[in-house]
Amino acid sequence: MFFNRQNNKEEIELRKAAENLRKGSAEAFKILYDNYQHKVYRYCLRILNSEALAKDAFQETFINVYEHRFDFQGKNFAAWLFTIARNSCMNILRNKRESGPSLAEDSQDFQLTENEDDFGLKQYIGKAIAMLPLPFREALVLREYQEYSYQEIAEILKIDVSLAKIRVYRARLILRKLLKPIHKELYES
Repeated sequence: MFFNRQNNKEEIELRKAAENLRKGSAEAFKILYDNYQHKVYRYCLRILNSEALAKDAFQETFINVYEHRFDFQGKNFAAWLFTIARNSCMNILRNKRESGPSLAEDSQDFQLTENEDDFGLKQYIGKAIAMLPLPFREALVLREYQEYSYQEIAEILKIDVSLAKIRVYRARLILRKLLKPIHKELYES
């Protein structure tokens, strides 16, 4: 019961901060930044599969949030924020494609190995996610790692809810195939 009250209090505080951000409050920006910084960074890292690029996208995201704070319409701050984060990641991917080999090409060098420890398993899964086509990867990351509803994913990606569900489903199917060798090793040995 106490946890629910605390959660509701936090949600109310975040809604007030989002409203005050539209009015130009630096304090509101700090509250929102403190609450969302880790989620946005993890999202950027999973989409870009590079710490350096993720840091750039993260920084660009919050700069854009502050510069465009008056554009926020007050409905769903998290969806608006992650739309900006997605656009920042897409800009970086577009620039990288224009200037050299793409991240998708780099991730094709990924070789599955049979002997993985727990840390290796996390890397294995991360590399498998990096191999997903970008539309599937971003939908899966928003659903599984950011825990957004299909409706919120649709808002962030600017697609229909049914397409958001399809992308997550297909990403899971591809991951299941990519992770099959490690699954056999862990559970069938």
